[in-house]
Amino acid sequence: MLEYFIPRASSYAVDIDNLFAIITWIVGFWFVLTQLAFLYLIVRYQKRSEDQKSIYMTGEGHEKHWIHVPHYLIIVCDVVLIYGAIVVWNQVKIDLPEADVKIRVISQQWAWTFVHPGPDGVLDTADDIRTVDELHVEIDKTYHYELESKDVLHDFSVPVFRLKQDAVPGRTITGWFKPTKTGEFDIQCAEMCGIAHGIMVAKLYIEDAATHQAWVSKSVAQLPSPQPSNLAVSQ
Repeated sequence: MLEYFIPRASSYAVDIDNLFAIITWIVGFWFVLTQLAFLYLIVRYQKRSEDQKSIYMTGEGHEKHWIHVPHYLIIVCDVVLIYGAIVVWNQVKIDLPEADVKIRVISQQWAWTFVHPGPDGVLDTADDIRTVDELHVEIDKTYHYELESKDVLHDFSVPVFRLKQDAVPGRTITGWFKPTKTGEFDIQCAEMCGIAHGIMVAKLYIEDAATHQAWVSKSVAQLPSPQPSNLAVSQ
């Protein structure tokens, strides 16, 4: 259902959507059933005459069934929801697949900085590509990200990935995603982080292999050349 409102663009987006759908249908079923039961009881046992007195009910006998039967059924539904939540949590947060590419995501008031590996495919080398408010990734590649914050709590939120992860000052948090749909999408900060929180947005560009390689080559060509050392060598 969420696909009609927000596209899915990661390998685990459908699993998260399905979990939300199960929660919605189960909770919705019990909500509607409860309201219908209340409506029935109100209409069925409304006061019939001025002489009819109210009756004190102890809840013994068959009245218990109105409590115990729904209670046990809801427990069964809770077990289903908890199991589904644990499976999805492990898939998204615990069981990180092998990375094809590693990137760094740095949050600060009020912008995003992304560090992409250059042609050598390794972070923290001379050909790293740094961008502000633009994240470029290649479709069908598994990415590990290192999420950091320079100042306060932020939240790395990518709706099309169904990804939402807090950035905590002093910590580096590792997560993953695998893009499955090309296009241009939004990145948001989903944690109230100060007066300009509402404009702390960035763009996600999911590109095919050729387009992404062209972007990497162009970005590396624009990197400043290493400056020669000014130290004279003594003879």
